Amino acid sequence: MSALENLHAVLRMHQIGIVNLLRPDHLVSAAIRNARLGPQAALIMKAAIEHPHAPALTDERGTLNYRQLDEQSNALARALKDLKFPDKSVIGVLARDHRGLVLTISAAARAGLRLALMNTGLAAQQFAEVVARENVRAVLYDSEFAGLIDALPDAVPRYLTWADEGAADKTIDMLIAGQPVTPLPLPDRPAGFIILTSGTTGLPKGAPRTKVSPLASALIADRIPFPRQGAIVVASPLFHSTGFGAWTVGMSLADHAVLLRRIDAESILRAIAEHKAQMLVAVPTMLTRILSLDPRILDKYDTSTLRTVFVAGSPLAPELTNRFQDRFGEVIYNVYGSTEVAVASVAQPAESRRAPGTVGRPPVTVHVAVYDDEGRRIDRPHTTGRVFVRTGIPFEGYTDGQHKQIIDGFMSTGDRGHFDDHGLLHIDGREDDMIISGGENVYPLEVENLLAERDDVVEAAVIGVDDPEFGRRLRAFIVPTEDASRDPQEIRDYVKALLARYKVPRDVVFIDELPRNPTGKVIRRDLPTGPLP
Repeated sequence: MSALENLHAVLRMHQIGIVNLLRPDHLVSAAIRNARLGPQAALIMKAAIEHPHAPALTDERGTLNYRQLDEQSNALARALKDLKFPDKSVIGVLARDHRGLVLTISAAARAGLRLALMNTGLAAQQFAEVVARENVRAVLYDSEFAGLIDALPDAVPRYLTWADEGAADKTIDMLIAGQPVTPLPLPDRPAGFIILTSGTTGLPKGAPRTKVSPLASALIADRIPFPRQGAIVVASPLFHSTGFGAWTVGMSLADHAVLLRRIDAESILRAIAEHKAQMLVAVPTMLTRILSLDPRILDKYDTSTLRTVFVAGSPLAPELTNRFQDRFGEVIYNVYGSTEVAVASVAQPAESRRAPGTVGRPPVTVHVAVYDDEGRRIDRPHTTGRVFVRTGIPFEGYTDGQHKQIIDGFMSTGDRGHFDDHGLLHIDGREDDMIISGGENVYPLEVENLLAERDDVVEAAVIGVDDPEFGRRLRAFIVPTEDASRDPQEIRDYVKALLARYKVPRDVVFIDELPRNPTGKVIRRDLPTGPLP
């Protein structure tokens, strides 16, 4: 980043309320803690000093204020230090969203341990492979995942972050009990953390973050309005970059994180109403399920305080954006990014109305470019190419030694997209999702978005399957509404009337639900590709 970009980012942080340039003494101490702990633990400490009695989080067990969260983090950090692992050793956490996960994130940093945030959707073999690959020395976990823990060698210590009845292992509450709540000496430098990629095409990769710039909060909050000391319902899992990033920025503003260990559409509305939340962090499939509720349930909850819906994790259909905003107001901020690049661009509500399907513009310190297949930059609007991003939070490479392609300092996202006449970015689809049918390139996202516009379609996914004549043909999987006619030819005729003939699905399959991972992404490999009955 240039000095001018750094200055712009600092000024934006001041405007947003993340830092106060009028209190340089606070700035210096916060910068030191961030440089030696990393942002999550440092921000909890900062909020505990400035807003000790403000609510930090609420889960099924009640509410912790920032002082309590800070003190319990110190106690757990001391317990982790007592385990005598070498500095920067990796420990893993496999937990849903609740205080046990937050305490583990904060305490690991204070104890000088590197934390691997495990995906709760992993199969037992995948989990064991990731633990071995990341050299995890101990695992903290929710008791519901005991079956995954059984796949590990007995020599790996394990502790419970959440204990259901009959759980056998020692809990973190037991580890905390009797420990001093005073701070430990700060580590020389942060041990960092590892977030796993979604793993929709295979074993999730580890994306490490060792040193995160203190300007990173500006990157997320620049184009997304966060409340100050307000309530945020975090419905996206904290082990994923969407929930993790939004929660982190919220702490910089001393916000109250409402965490849901078990999530359904009504529980989200209930949490918004109960806590008068100004912000919801969600993935698109959650919005679909909210809108699918009986209107009487929707009317039951007062969501008038809601000002921002931070949506990321998978493509957001234009039709879904419009329907949600017609019901809840102009609140959707559609975030495009990835585990590797963080936030690449944000579509604000007015942009989504003006250019349906756009993912908006990049925030401060971020630059987006489109390149052709020969690595030449594309400057013309409405010309599809490969999307690359240069960001103020540089990617360190995967823990297995691999890295994304980089051109001119810009890193590949793995997507194809284009800019429109207004400079707004549009994503046309994943590079590896492209289907070549009869010599024509088809990106499933365009067909999926069109199908989602139908009143009798809840959601849809399109894949390519083998075809003896065309090489590949399109197969559409549709989740229909209850009153849908479920007529495949009607679907084909609808697409044929609006798109080129080679984009018409030859196969149309009606299913009850699409296979998704815990972050809401469709797992396309789990959709059947063989002959249909």
